[in-house]
Amino acid sequence: MRFILLFMFTSLLVNAQNNPLTPFEKGNKNQSTTYEECISFYQVLDSNSDKIEMKTMGLTDSGKPLHIVVFSENKDFSFNQNKAILLVNNGIHPGEPDGIDATMMLIRDLANAKIKVPKNTIVVAIPVYNIDGMLNRNSFSRANQNGPEAYGFRGNGRNYDLNRDFIKSDTRNSRSFQELFHTVNPDVFLDNHVSNGADYQYTFTCIATQHERLGEKLGDFFKNEMYPEMVKDMQKKKIDVVPYVNIHGAKPDLGYEQFTDTPRYATGYTTLFNTLGFVPETHMLKPYKDRVKTTYEFMVTTINYTDANWEKIKQIRKDNLESFKAGNQYPLHWTIDSTKVSYMDFKGFEGGYKPSDISGKDRLYYDRSKPFTKKIPFYGNFKPTKFVTIPKYYVLPQSQWQIIELLKLNNIAMTQISQNEIIEVEIYKIDTYQTGKNAYEGHYGHYNTTVKKNVEKMEFRVGDYKISTNQLGVKYLLETLEPEAVDSYFNWNFFDTILQQKEGYSSYVFEDLAKQILDENPTLKQEFEAKKQTDKAFAENGGDQLYWVYKHSKYFEKAFMMYPVFRVN
Repeated sequence: MRFILLFMFTSLLVNAQNNPLTPFEKGNKNQSTTYEECISFYQVLDSNSDKIEMKTMGLTDSGKPLHIVVFSENKDFSFNQNKAILLVNNGIHPGEPDGIDATMMLIRDLANAKIKVPKNTIVVAIPVYNIDGMLNRNSFSRANQNGPEAYGFRGNGRNYDLNRDFIKSDTRNSRSFQELFHTVNPDVFLDNHVSNGADYQYTFTCIATQHERLGEKLGDFFKNEMYPEMVKDMQKKKIDVVPYVNIHGAKPDLGYEQFTDTPRYATGYTTLFNTLGFVPETHMLKPYKDRVKTTYEFMVTTINYTDANWEKIKQIRKDNLESFKAGNQYPLHWTIDSTKVSYMDFKGFEGGYKPSDISGKDRLYYDRSKPFTKKIPFYGNFKPTKFVTIPKYYVLPQSQWQIIELLKLNNIAMTQISQNEIIEVEIYKIDTYQTGKNAYEGHYGHYNTTVKKNVEKMEFRVGDYKISTNQLGVKYLLETLEPEAVDSYFNWNFFDTILQQKEGYSSYVFEDLAKQILDENPTLKQEFEAKKQTDKAFAENGGDQLYWVYKHSKYFEKAFMMYPVFRVN
């Protein structure tokens, strides 16, 4: 009898080690793991399963390392196998912890074969991306959210929203992610979130990344094959999937547009490297246990689809690069194409407006006792509004070391010039731009930027860089180095020093020189006199006239407004 009891106890102990419960499962399904519990959980899985390996992948602003947990059915944890790779990111906004808890269960269930084990796909998970945000645990920062009882905070330790930092990389988190991303080179990427905004019946919504940004071949496959099949699989599980409802302060009854995930966002960034991306957005007002369940099921659906179609996904990713060759046109700006509309049977709640108990003014409300299904329009297609010709290569002076560091982080291949060289390049001069009046993620960013172009021969020095566009990161180069792109390095203030003149003149000295300049340049003098005739304000302002001559003289500094990234076409 003692032997039987000992055997039973040992069996229970081994089962508990190999099949540990998460804090979510141990509690009342309205509790989320702490950071320490989460990492400890994965350490146990790593110790007890030869199909799981936990690795550290660089530092974060918290001072703690970024981890990844890798599941590989064949126990090979390298990333250069002939298999597909799925990367799952969790806790970029730790107040939205659904993915953190769901992924803990997912990795354990893969290790124990409780769910279908992928034979052709390696699953890589970031347990928590915003570690310091998760350590900032509270119960109140998500005022509109229905559980869990405690969770993390949206901003990281330096109060950055990490889901706006994938291009500018102000944080250690972003820099470590970029190294991690290019080490893993995922075919498919998930970034788990919880929604804000309107009320409706669905527990699960999803941002499927803008297919047009992927490129024609990959985008068509993503929109017409992959995503529809995944939605069908979720429906078999009796889970409806609709596009992310990005509506605040209004009802979705009249329809809505697809969310625009530019490269500052996670999936906007991963798209630049031909990775197929999804942002699951569970609905904030639904019970936490239901949100975790649907997040779990979507990850299972993604694994199964990727595993069944891994060869096709990898081949199309490779073929897609053909669309981005030097000389081709590349779209820098997009807008919703209102001529292309689809209709869906949207499951919402009747809503309206009534006097506020606080202000007495009209306020929006939803009546959950009055659900409806109504056909509404969805605008999920974009059209390009501005193009640039893809150059053969860029030339970047070595003085721009901050940009060079970011390009290296993103696995961009560069060649240094071995001897001084005169190259005919296309030069941009910043023509117009606007600047935000309020701080946004540590920047007063620019927008509506336009440039003027001319071609000149310039001398470049030993150590300057040539950067070919014939590489996997071609879209990353275009989105960061083309100043008119929405999330360009210019628009994120990396080149603001060119917007300020460094030299000037003393008017009383330059007056005589200005006369000499006009006398020696009849054409310039004619242009000057014509401007005085047509511009009354200019004709009455002596200072403006003197500056005009200075600006059109050889004394005016070339660096002012000259964008220090050069193109070779």
